[in-house]
Amino acid sequence: MPTKNRFHIPLRDIPPEGKSFLMDDAGFFEQCLSEFHMDCRLTSTPQMEITVLPMDEGWLLRGHIAADCIVPCCRCANDTPVRIDEAFEDYAQRPDDEETADPAQFQEGDDHILFEHGALMLDLPAIAWEQFALALPSNLLCKPDCKGLCPRCGADLNKGPCSCPDDEGDPRLAVLRNLKVEKQ
Repeated sequence: MPTKNRFHIPLRDIPPEGKSFLMDDAGFFEQCLSEFHMDCRLTSTPQMEITVLPMDEGWLLRGHIAADCIVPCCRCANDTPVRIDEAFEDYAQRPDDEETADPAQFQEGDDHILFEHGALMLDLPAIAWEQFALALPSNLLCKPDCKGLCPRCGADLNKGPCSCPDDEGDPRLAVLRNLKVEKQ
């Protein structure tokens, strides 16, 4: 995942009362969507507001992410507008011994903490991308009663029935079609 060093926040600079940040780099989100081959088009610049609050064993991350985008309906593939407007809360654990910590142990994605230039850094782009991806609906429908696409010809069944013949089912079960079960 691409990152921008200007969004890596030194955690030692966070005052006891916390500090707020804004992540609103449209290019970053576009690059992530492209890199992960996601069928999603942004119609507004995503904005993540986050407050970092120091705690005894780490940092509490409270924030909000908002964006407008267009994603395909999961049944008919028509463009469907989506408004992302989600609050989130996360926690970044302080390493056991940050003075003697091995920089190799800080991998991108591990609690969103990086070790750069001898300091612990909070990776805001990683948090922003994670929260954006989590906020996207997984089974979005263009409308609740979307009929989807015909599995044979691909016609949009929301626009009307297709010209495919009715399915008569598996021919091996044809003998059972006329079976009558009497009620007792």
